Amino acid sequence: MAKSRGTNGLGAPGSRESLAGAPGEAGAGDELSSLGSDSEINGGGGERRVDKFGFIVGSQSAEGPLEEVPLEVLRQRESKWLDMLNNWDKWMAKKHKKIRLRCQKGIPPSLRGRAWQYLSGGKVKLEQNAGRFDELDVSPGDPKWLDVIERDLHRQFPFHEMFVSRGGHGQQDLFRVLKAYTLYRPEEGYCQAQAPVAAVLLMHMPAEQAFWCLVQICEKYLPGYYSEKLVSEGGQEGEVPLTPLSLPPRKQLVAAWVSSRTVGFLCLR
Repeated sequence: MAKSRGTNGLGAPGSRESLAGAPGEAGAGDELSSLGSDSEINGGGGERRVDKFGFIVGSQSAEGPLEEVPLEVLRQRESKWLDMLNNWDKWMAKKHKKIRLRCQKGIPPSLRGRAWQYLSGGKVKLEQNAGRFDELDVSPGDPKWLDVIERDLHRQFPFHEMFVSRGGHGQQDLFRVLKAYTLYRPEEGYCQAQAPVAAVLLMHMPAEQAFWCLVQICEKYLPGYYSEKLVSEGGQEGEVPLTPLSLPPRKQLVAAWVSSRTVGFLCLR
């Protein structure tokens, strides 16, 4: 998997104003035209309807027929997950296998954001680095990464209500998270495969929390997966490409999810 690098600097590095883009901006129109206008996505300008996951009804990403979990079962699961999350240290110390089993059954949608923070270790990471994201957020980024990040924004779930509008709050937060990571790990910079992961996290939590979950995924669960050292087919002799099967069993599920860019639940065991 090759990393994408940008060579053109931005007029105001780190600024979110550039996300709005000028109508005649070189290259922007061609990229956006492949997705269609907002009116086309919304079915001719009518009221936008979304499914329970936030995808626009009628789009290719909208929820298809799924087996619905009975409401009573869902409420029972929510109650069990709330008990776990409110007593997390105790559960992790003594009932780790039970947590894994409940992850496999499915995390209730209403608690996924909070659960992912606990499961990934992002919550602890945030507490250990209080204020760090804010520092990164206001810092100017490296133009070589900002240009690439900005060009990738509209490709991330364009039929989701958070990301359907160019320069909307979803794209702005995605830009912030990805830019912050390039400053947090300048030796790694930005990899295109990080964008869909960050976008899914943002569907469930604020930017700061999403950032630290992304850090944990990149550093703890998939170390080196987004690095320039990751060798694709045709790499140098003697170098071994990192694949999900080359990871420890506990991390294979995460790798498979990240590789497939699935929007399903992210189970960080």
